[in-house]
Amino acid sequence: MAPHWPAPYGLGADPANQIVVDEELAAAGVHRPDNPIGIGWAGPTILHAGTRRQKSRYLLPMLAGEEVWCQLFSEPGAGSDLASLTTRAELDGDEWVVTGQKVWTSYAHVAHFGILLARTETDVPSHAAISYFICPMHAEGVTVRPLVDMTGAHTFNEVFLDEVRIPGANLVGRRGAGWSLAKVTLGNERISLSGSGSLWGMGPTATDLVESVREGETVTPQLRDRLVRLFIDGEILRVLRLRTVSAALAGFEPGPEASVSKALADRHGQQVMGLARDLAGARGMLSGTGPATGPVAAGRWPDSIWTTGFLFAPALTIGGGTAEVQRNIIAERTLGMPHDPGG
Repeated sequence: MAPHWPAPYGLGADPANQIVVDEELAAAGVHRPDNPIGIGWAGPTILHAGTRRQKSRYLLPMLAGEEVWCQLFSEPGAGSDLASLTTRAELDGDEWVVTGQKVWTSYAHVAHFGILLARTETDVPSHAAISYFICPMHAEGVTVRPLVDMTGAHTFNEVFLDEVRIPGANLVGRRGAGWSLAKVTLGNERISLSGSGSLWGMGPTATDLVESVREGETVTPQLRDRLVRLFIDGEILRVLRLRTVSAALAGFEPGPEASVSKALADRHGQQVMGLARDLAGARGMLSGTGPATGPVAAGRWPDSIWTTGFLFAPALTIGGGTAEVQRNIIAERTLGMPHDPGG
């Protein structure tokens, strides 16, 4: 499931072997468990800073898909600017008592655990006042309410934490070090959300659209030009992902290159779904209609993914940090430009 993780959780695979495993799984049509936040984001952070007990307790059920995870970071008043979060955790004996509200929490309604950021310190700078916890989602005081988006699906939620008691053993890393761990999580999140598919690695690619045209889809010269440009962009992203994965698996923490990948991939994903809509023509207004009548529509991706994906695509440049924030990170940390006056 995660070949680059160390034994006994993975194979300790080097970058080349991990890519081989991924390609072979894809060729065989084998899919990893649907636990992206756990395997992609929570797991690497627990590996990085978790105790031996935390690793032995959480990682194997996570990899098996037996325990689903969510991310309790964003708040109504603290989305991309996480340092301003207001959820508080106060130590009471050997437990932390957490009160606050989180929002846009994907999979919270089915999650067993959540990675939680909460403010634990006073009279220190904002970034040094935050701690990182593992929050049991079935604990007393946790209330999950659905947020239905325009696709009609229920993935997002708002989560209310009303004096939720979390064991002291669920603190990840040291007290007050949550911000540095959040950067590890967000770096892995941006890598995960810059996946090869148009919907954060979970949807059709520009290559799928090329195959659609090869199967006989009628296109105008203008649409062919857009398709070629999208295919080229997809190849650039593929090479950039290989560089990012290689750096991460060589022991480097995710850096600004993760923001570069995500900023490019988000826009690319929206363009893929926009072109799919235009390839479908008038029938694209009908629910469950794809751009192709051949194997692309009937095989790898069901017809429903195309219309649902087009409606979901605006979320791509918001989730995991807005496109504007990603560009600020690139400007400040990679290009050395002055900080945003408002930030």
